[in-house]
Amino acid sequence: MDAFYASVELLRYPQLKGLPVVIGGGRRREDDLLGRMRIAQPDREWTSADLADIPVDMFPRINGYTGRGVITTATYAARAFGVGSAMGVMKAAQLCPQAILLPVDFEQYRHYSRSFKSIVREIAPVVEDRGVDEIYIDFTDVPGGQREGGRVLARLIQKSITDATGLTCSIGVAPNKLLAKMASELNKPNGISILKPEDLADKIWPLACRKINGIGPKADAKLQAHGIHTIGELAARDQQWLMDHFGQSYGAWLYAASHGLDDKPVVTESEPVSMSRETTFEKDLHVLHDKAALGEIFTRLCQQVAADLQRKGYVGKTIGIKLRFDNFQSVTRDSTLDIYTADAKAIRQAAGLCLKRVEFKRRIRLLGVRVGSLVKADSDQALNPLAVKALSSVLTAHEADPLKDTRHEQADLF
Repeated sequence: MDAFYASVELLRYPQLKGLPVVIGGGRRREDDLLGRMRIAQPDREWTSADLADIPVDMFPRINGYTGRGVITTATYAARAFGVGSAMGVMKAAQLCPQAILLPVDFEQYRHYSRSFKSIVREIAPVVEDRGVDEIYIDFTDVPGGQREGGRVLARLIQKSITDATGLTCSIGVAPNKLLAKMASELNKPNGISILKPEDLADKIWPLACRKINGIGPKADAKLQAHGIHTIGELAARDQQWLMDHFGQSYGAWLYAASHGLDDKPVVTESEPVSMSRETTFEKDLHVLHDKAALGEIFTRLCQQVAADLQRKGYVGKTIGIKLRFDNFQSVTRDSTLDIYTADAKAIRQAAGLCLKRVEFKRRIRLLGVRVGSLVKADSDQALNPLAVKALSSVLTAHEADPLKDTRHEQADLF
């Protein structure tokens, strides 16, 4: 999907089309723009039906932003200034101070995500879900899927999504997932790119190595240190040389990827490895001075993870925490229980014990809770009678504050 979160927001605020807009900085709770309009124009009864009538100059700009927010996405007009996903809003304010800042609305994004995926599955049912705004589709056995190299079916999918949602997408059609992913980036927004093996030298090899999904910053830096900047330069290297310098497995994969080779199938169902929730604070919190706030946030994160597990029908037994301090140092701790659980109280207890293994010398910037080693809640492992009995005993034993520890006063914080 093209600039997905931003595009959903433009459905709500069509008057912002063509303008630099960034999404991030905080979550939407209610539309405070309506509140501002009720003050500015008290003679009019402003409702959610009037969002498109809000004047552009009433929208907040990022100029002078001083919070901790991170950009989730940006419109293409904002990207032209160098603004991008995962960038701090303060940095974006330096690049494009006139950009409009909107809070995220995950409920709306999930709604449109379900909608576009449902539309695609009605046309081409073999679909691999790759997140809220991206999917892989297997055209192989779809009637008409091979016409014009897949372009006819791609156009149908694009039109069907736009007609039903008002949103646009970019589609890459290729012999495998690796090339299809790269092709989808070649003609954005609202584009279709057909990539055949014979197109590799002209369309793929001139691109930077980072364009290959699976080459991260560290690997790219190492490649550049060896004078390898483009995919073509990578493809020119001997496979054994790559294996010698990058390891047997990764080196062989680098060679195959640079030559457009990939045999991974479209996987219609996959089990999640873990589920997590985390939050970055507006200001750094002190382990003792902000005890109440941290305790509330920690409990809420545990409850949110538990709700996610229960909603999706999973339980887990590896409970972990993630901390990032004010110097950007990150710390993780985890422990594995004897039982599987999706209970918020049990998750909080185990995560709290992980916190006791952390030395708090600095203020905290980020806090997260994770549950891993997931299995289906109705599986034999999860329904083991001894495990259920053990979970009941754990919960009963910790009716009092489960994190009380007089030997480590900081551990009682969360």
